[in-house]
Amino acid sequence: MAIEPVRWDELKALESDVLKTRLFSLLQDLAVEIQAGEPDDPDILGAVPRLADLISERPDAASYSQLLSSLARSVGLWNYIDTSHSDTSDAFVAEAVTVEKLGGITLHKEQIAALNVLLAGKNLILSAPTSFGKSILIDALLLSGRYSRVAIVLPTIALLDEFRRRLVARFGSDFDILMHHSEAPSKAKVIFLGTQERLINREDLGTLDLVVVDEFYKLDPARRDDRSVTLNAAVYQLLRRARQFFFLGPNIESVQIASNTRWRFEFLRTRFSTVAVDTFDLKGVADKDARLVEEVYKEDNWPALVFVSSPDKANQLAADLADTDTVVGMGSELATWIDLNYGGRWELSKAVASGVGVHHGRIPRALASRFVKLFNDRMLPILICTSTLIEGVNTAAKAVLIYDKTINREQYDFFTFSNIRGRAGRLGQHHVGKVFLFHSPPGHEDVDVNPPLFGDLDSAPDEFVVHIAQEEASDAISDRVSGLIDRLGLTWEEVKRLSSIGIDTIEAVKDKTKDALGEQAQLSWTGHPRYDEFRAVCEIICSVRRPREFGVTSANQLAMYLNKLRQSTTMRAFFSWHSTSYRGELDKLDNVFKFLRACEYSLPELFGCVELFVTKAGERADYSLFTAEMPRWFRPEVLKVLEEQGVPIQIAERFGGSNETVATLTRKLRDLAMANDPRLSRLECAWILDALPA
Repeated sequence: MAIEPVRWDELKALESDVLKTRLFSLLQDLAVEIQAGEPDDPDILGAVPRLADLISERPDAASYSQLLSSLARSVGLWNYIDTSHSDTSDAFVAEAVTVEKLGGITLHKEQIAALNVLLAGKNLILSAPTSFGKSILIDALLLSGRYSRVAIVLPTIALLDEFRRRLVARFGSDFDILMHHSEAPSKAKVIFLGTQERLINREDLGTLDLVVVDEFYKLDPARRDDRSVTLNAAVYQLLRRARQFFFLGPNIESVQIASNTRWRFEFLRTRFSTVAVDTFDLKGVADKDARLVEEVYKEDNWPALVFVSSPDKANQLAADLADTDTVVGMGSELATWIDLNYGGRWELSKAVASGVGVHHGRIPRALASRFVKLFNDRMLPILICTSTLIEGVNTAAKAVLIYDKTINREQYDFFTFSNIRGRAGRLGQHHVGKVFLFHSPPGHEDVDVNPPLFGDLDSAPDEFVVHIAQEEASDAISDRVSGLIDRLGLTWEEVKRLSSIGIDTIEAVKDKTKDALGEQAQLSWTGHPRYDEFRAVCEIICSVRRPREFGVTSANQLAMYLNKLRQSTTMRAFFSWHSTSYRGELDKLDNVFKFLRACEYSLPELFGCVELFVTKAGERADYSLFTAEMPRWFRPEVLKVLEEQGVPIQIAERFGGSNETVATLTRKLRDLAMANDPRLSRLECAWILDALPA
């Protein structure tokens, strides 16, 4: 292509007259390539943000703004049309696709194409790059007035919170936006937000006008996501009651379906990207550690996102950067808050004080959300992350430094690499992102998604087929389910309810529970159990699952953590106890947050499984009170809800009364923050107001 040899960095450095001559020649070449090339060719599209970036840095090139607008119109990047420096026809196009009620966002050509399909009432699966602007399409659909009952399935609670904030700000006056089973709709219009685990058993969904599934590639078990089968089951249940669906995801070549699948859809695959990316190959650098330090501390790379393979690696890198004694950003106040509220021994606080944040599965959600906010605002200009941040959470990273080439000790594939790389650059902030590669990227390969949901149901996993409605099940499926029922000694409904923990695990729990009852284990209890009673359940759970899955090393430690959690009067007191009593390696201290996450879903499910088999054996058992309190960490549910919405429980628990609701405590906290109440620090006031938009 004619634009391939362009060295944009050299172009920016040219003398004014030479620059203008080169720009005119470049625009002529681009006009030719637009006529001959593919409409979503990344090289052609990338010239638009690069030119916009150049013109913003070189005021003497401002006279080319009108030509840039014409180029943007030609390729469909209408959001790059500068209506104050464009001819009438270009400005008309931009104004026609600008949505004032969404903050004046201007849509691009491929967004309009997707919306046309959806507003025609068709189902759509969209595969587009990270910077495409997929979430804006959801907002545009809600704004259309055609949808009153909507369910949105998201892979992580962090992404739920991001969606919640945006939807509350834009649609809170028209829609109830519900994330928890305890919340009931009060308005005619409602949006159900949830992960697959939260939505699969929700009984108040009714008939849905629209189901949205973000990161839909996770439906394919080949992606090795252990929640895939539950996602298929949840989406199956949602689609049965939906009039229309919209699936979104990045970099998918095709979706495999069986010839007899009941659900039909349009598939739109596009390479259309709104930002350009410069790639820097550093795999040959001898001292990669030193080069990483050099690049992350360059202000021109901020905000800089560093991808590493695991939480342990992220913690170590954060500690190493803190040890350089280089201080950037404004993290000292937050670091002091972390010390006061998490026990004082967490090494993360030193990194935060130096301007380095960390984002992985062992970071408290409210704190992780705060790190992202401060990162986007350049107050924490360096953020070290694992794959948890790659799955949909939006950042304003200018540079992405891909430091490792593995995830959980396995080399990532081209699909994952593309998703990580796609985090560089952001429309309206960084027209041109940077990607630094410290290892060779994986070879290009097309990615096909093969969801059991759309395949031959007779060959789908057991954990999925138990969710197929009996009236829709084939004879083969009915026979399989009957076999499972006989093998497990459970009803169809019971197997379905427990399916997320896995059929093999259910069977193992059955056998271990039988053995434990034979040994007179204290499994027959109700209400609030004694320590030995729930420790007996922990013994069974840790015999069928590895204790480290729950952030502990043994069944005894699991029982001790549960006991201390329910005994502690505040979460701040719990963290203080943990920090004081912890005797392991300091970089593993944050495993306590892995334990708290296990309390939210997997542990209650496993406790419930044990309870079921105890009652099947004829013993009296009712663990429901204990398992209902565990997901909310034995606190009032309102505190846990606000933690997920970005307000640390250590703040909310200081002000929550006995009869508080989410609405009343939200209003109280917001009012206190607005008034700069002396019981709240300046940092806490800002935190509350950012987390709880009016």
